[in-house]
Amino acid sequence: MINLKTPCEIIVWSVVPIIRKEFAKNLILNHGFNQRETADKLGTTEAAVSRYVSGKRGALEITDKDIIREIKKSTKIIVKENGPTVVKETCRICNLLRAKEFVDGINYDCK
Repeated sequence: MINLKTPCEIIVWSVVPIIRKEFAKNLILNHGFNQRETADKLGTTEAAVSRYVSGKRGALEITDKDIIREIKKSTKIIVKENGPTVVKETCRICNLLRAKEFVDGINYDCK
């Protein structure tokens, strides 16, 4: 069967939840945030953070040490800044995942 999902669909349904899960875990485990504070910082709901932390959302694991290091770096930036920083850092990590072909179908150039 041919996969007719666009890279954007794959990113929204697969990649963004993985990135948010990693940000949420880092905020809670490494920066002392609770789930409510994490939700506020990431611009999502407390229920979504609960699903990220429990593994019910964003189930794939990132094992690449370079990506993990960059996620930790992004999380530190998110802790210090507000507003569009989360979007900027999410896009930065997404681009790194695309470059490393983390998920099939997202390295396609949509030009």
